[in-house]
Amino acid sequence: MVMSKILPLLVCLVSLALVHPSHAQNSPQDYLNAHNAARSQVAVANIIWDSSVAAYALNYANSRISDCNLVHSDGPYGENLAKGSGSFTGTAAVNLWVAEKPHYDYASNSCVGGQCLHYTQVVWRNSV
Repeated sequence: MVMSKILPLLVCLVSLALVHPSHAQNSPQDYLNAHNAARSQVAVANIIWDSSVAAYALNYANSRISDCNLVHSDGPYGENLAKGSGSFTGTAAVNLWVAEKPHYDYASNSCVGGQCLHYTQVVWRNSV
């Protein structure tokens, strides 16, 4: 059950970390679409939005508002963090994480040089 709430938390943390948020590509559905597009490429089920995880993420993001540092919450959910400014969107953050895919070795289920941990979080089968 906890794993089923990982990606929605990521979505919330990204949206709340933006200094000047753009409303384009920042809706919950936009985040889900970006995650689910990557997941479909590796035959993994779609994720769905979870309002409890969203509330957790909002509370945590508000606790970081004074410094905007990318610090993991050490809470009950896995999370990817991203930060941007101007027109940087949540969808752009997901695209950054998915761009790590070439560093993932399917045969060994490992990251080359540890450079794909965000990608694996996006497509983790248990994150449904």
